[in-house]
Amino acid sequence: MIFELIKLQFLKSFRSTSFAKSAMANVLLGFLVLVLLSYVFGAGIFLPRIIDTLAEGQDPIVVLNSYLIFFFLGEFMYRYFLQTLPVIELESLLHLPIGKGRIISMLLIRSFISALSVIAILLFLPSAFQIIAPEYGNSGAVFWMGSIVLTSWTLHWFMLWFKQRFEDGLTGIIAVFAILALGAGSSYMGWFNLGELTKPIFDFALTSPIPMAVLAVLMIGTFILCRRFYLDNAYLEDLAAEDEIRFVGQSIGFFSQFGMAGELANLEWKLIIRHKKSRTYLMLSAFFLLYGLIFYTNPVYESEGGGISAIFIFVGVFITGIFMIQYGQQFLSWNSGNFDFFLNRKDGVEALVKGKYLLFISISVICFLASIPYVYFGWNILLVHIATFLFNIGVMIHVIIYFALWKPKPMDLNKGAMFNYEGVGAAQFLIIIPLMAGPYLIYLPFSYLVNDYVGLLALGIIGIIGIFAFKPLSQININRINSNRYEISSSFRQES
Repeated sequence: MIFELIKLQFLKSFRSTSFAKSAMANVLLGFLVLVLLSYVFGAGIFLPRIIDTLAEGQDPIVVLNSYLIFFFLGEFMYRYFLQTLPVIELESLLHLPIGKGRIISMLLIRSFISALSVIAILLFLPSAFQIIAPEYGNSGAVFWMGSIVLTSWTLHWFMLWFKQRFEDGLTGIIAVFAILALGAGSSYMGWFNLGELTKPIFDFALTSPIPMAVLAVLMIGTFILCRRFYLDNAYLEDLAAEDEIRFVGQSIGFFSQFGMAGELANLEWKLIIRHKKSRTYLMLSAFFLLYGLIFYTNPVYESEGGGISAIFIFVGVFITGIFMIQYGQQFLSWNSGNFDFFLNRKDGVEALVKGKYLLFISISVICFLASIPYVYFGWNILLVHIATFLFNIGVMIHVIIYFALWKPKPMDLNKGAMFNYEGVGAAQFLIIIPLMAGPYLIYLPFSYLVNDYVGLLALGIIGIIGIFAFKPLSQININRINSNRYEISSSFRQES
C-alpha cells in the first residue's frame, strides 16, 4: 500500500501541466542543495582545525562537546523556518480507500527524506574519525556520532509536531525567539553556558552506548507523539478549525479610517496571517529586526573620526523596510487567485494598490519604532534609521512596486516560503540594484562633499519630498496595472 501511495504521488506530479517547469526547477534546486551540502561537509572536514584556531591549547573534544548545544539550537531555528509540514497533502489523499494511519506514516516518512536529515552527519562525521576515534576508538566514535545524529532526528519529529501544534499562534513564535535569545544571549552576556547542560551527555557517549540508546528511545517517542497528533487530527476541518477561530474577523481598526483602501488593507492583513507563505514573511521580518546587531556591535564597521559607516545606510534601509522589501517584491502575486475580482469593480485596482501601500507603510512604521532601542549604540544610529525610514516610505516603496509589476507570476499561498520560487521572476532579482544603489546615490555625494550628517539630511529630505508626492508617484504604478490588467489577469490564470 505504501508503494501505491508513492505511485499516486508520482503520477500526480507527472500529469501536471507544469511538469516540465517543475522538473527543471527541481533539478536546479537539487543542484543548489548538493552545493550547500558539500559546503557543510567541507566545514566538517576543517572543523577540528577551526577548533584548534579558536580554542588554542584546549582539548578539542571538550570544546566540541561544550558547544554542541548551539548547533542544535541553530538546527531548531532553521528547521522551524525550512521544514515543511506533510499535512498539506492530506486534502488529496484522505478520500482514498486507504487507512489514515498508512497515509500519515507515508507522509511522515517522506518528510524525513530531506537534506536537513543529513546535515549533522556531514558536519560531525569527519570529527568523529579525526579526533574521537584516535582517542576513544571506533566504538567511541560510533556512540558519539550516533548520539548527535539521533538528537538531530529527534528534532525532526519534534518540529513536525511543534509547528503543527503552535505555528498559527503566538506561542510558537515566542518560543522560537525565546530559545534563540536564551541560547545566544546567555553566553554572549556571560550569564551561563548552555553547553554545560548537555556536555555530560556527549562526554558519556564517548565511552558508553547508553546515551545513544536513550536518544534512540526518545526519537521513537517523538515519532509516536507526532504520528498520534496527526492521526487524531487527520481531518481537514480539524486541522483548519483553530486557524479559522483565531483569525476570522480579526481586523486592524486603524485602517477603517481610509475608506475602501483601508478595507482592502484589512483584507490584505487577513491574507497575510491566514496563509503560510505570507505569515512566514511576516515572522522573518520580525526576526531580521535583529540584523543591526551584526553590524552595530562590530568594531570593523566603526568609522574613523566618529562618523557614520556607509554600510549602516544599507542596514537602516533593510531594518526599517524589511517587510516592504520582502512582501512587496511579489506585489500582485499574492492576489493572483482573486485578481479578476478587483478588475470587475469600479476603482478596484486603485483601491487594491492603495490598500497595499497603506499596509506597507503601517508595518514599516512598526519596524522603525521597534528599531529605536538601537539608539543604545549611539544617537547616530537613530538618525540613520530616521533618514532611511523616510527614504523607504517616500521613494523606495514606489521603486520596489514598480519593478514588482514587471510580468508578475501566480503563486500558491498555502505553500511555505523557503525554497519556494512561485511568484519569483527576473524582476525580483533586478530589485536588488535600486535597493542597493538608490540610497547611496543620494547619501554618498553629500557625505563626501560635506559630512555624513548632511548626507543623512539629504536622504531624509528626499524621502519627505516623496511622501508629499505620494499621489502622483503611486498613480504611476496604478496606471501600469490598468494598462496591463488583461495581460496580468491572463498570466494569473495559468497553472503555476
